[in-house]
Amino acid sequence: MYDEQVRTAMFSHLERLTALHPEGVTSAEINQFTVAGQPLKLVVQPGIWKPAALDAALTIRTTFTAPNQLPPYEDAIAPGGLVKYAYRGTDPNHSDNRALRTAMQQQRPLAYFIGVAKSVYQAQFPVYVVAEHAEEHAFLIAVDQAQRLVDPESFGSLTEDGRSYFERLVRARLHQPVFRARVLQAYEKRCAVCRLQHTDLLDAAHIVRDSDEGGLPVVPNGLSLCKIHHAAYDRDIIGVRPDFVVQVRKDVLLEVDGPMLKHGIQEMHGVQLTVPHHRAARPDRERLEQRYADFLTAS
Repeated sequence: MYDEQVRTAMFSHLERLTALHPEGVTSAEINQFTVAGQPLKLVVQPGIWKPAALDAALTIRTTFTAPNQLPPYEDAIAPGGLVKYAYRGTDPNHSDNRALRTAMQQQRPLAYFIGVAKSVYQAQFPVYVVAEHAEEHAFLIAVDQAQRLVDPESFGSLTEDGRSYFERLVRARLHQPVFRARVLQAYEKRCAVCRLQHTDLLDAAHIVRDSDEGGLPVVPNGLSLCKIHHAAYDRDIIGVRPDFVVQVRKDVLLEVDGPMLKHGIQEMHGVQLTVPHHRAARPDRERLEQRYADFLTAS
C-alpha cells in the first residue's frame, strides 16, 4: 500500500511541475516532494533510485549530455522504440539492478528523468521495465502504455505499419519533448528571431528536417522559435543564412496585409539571430547552409 501511495503522489507532483515547466524541471523542484508528510528525494546521484522503504526502484535517470551530442537514450533504442537502460555496472546482482528487476517483475510504474541542461530534467512517466537483456547488461523500458501490450521479443517481426506506429508513438512521447526542452534551455527560453519569452508559445524547430539525412535531434540542429516564426520557417517564408541573418521571402516582403505580417514577419528581414552563449549549442553552419538552399529554391 505504501508503495502505491508513493508512486501515486510522485506522479501527481510531477504532473503539476511539468504543466508549469514543460521545457524542463530543476532537480531542486523535483526533490521538493513529500509523501505522508515526509520528504522524499526523487533525483539522486545513482541512475537507479530505490528508497529504503520500497522493494522496487522508484525512478531512473540519464544525465545531461553536451548540446552537440545525442541524448544517451538515442544510441540505445531497441525495436519498438523501447529504451535500453544500462545496468549499474555489470553485476546483475548489484542492489540497484535487483531493484529495477523487482520493478519489472511487479510491473511497478517508474519516473524517468532525462537531463536537458545542468540539473534540469524532462520527466517521462509512467514508464515500465518490460524485459531484461542480461547479455547486454541492460533492461528495456517502455515509455508508452501501448508498448507494454506487445511481447518485447516480437517487435523485430512487426509489419512496416506496426513499426511506423511505434516510431510515431515514441517520437511524440520521448523524442520531441526532450528535443524541445534541450533547445529551449540552450536558447534561454526565447525565440531566436523575435526574442519572445513566453514558453507556451515556443517550439524547437529542426534546421535539417528530422525526416532528412542529418536531421538529428541535437541542439545545433535546432532553433528556438515562436509558433509564428516556426511555421514561417517550415514553409520557407523565412530563412536563416549560415551567418545567422534572417531573410524573408521576396514575394512576402512585397505583400500588403495587417500588422502581423508587417511587424511579425517583414520587419524580421535582416535581423541577426539570437544564438546560445555556449558555442556547442549554436546552429550548425553546414546545416543552416543546407536548409537555406531549400529556402532559396522555394523563393
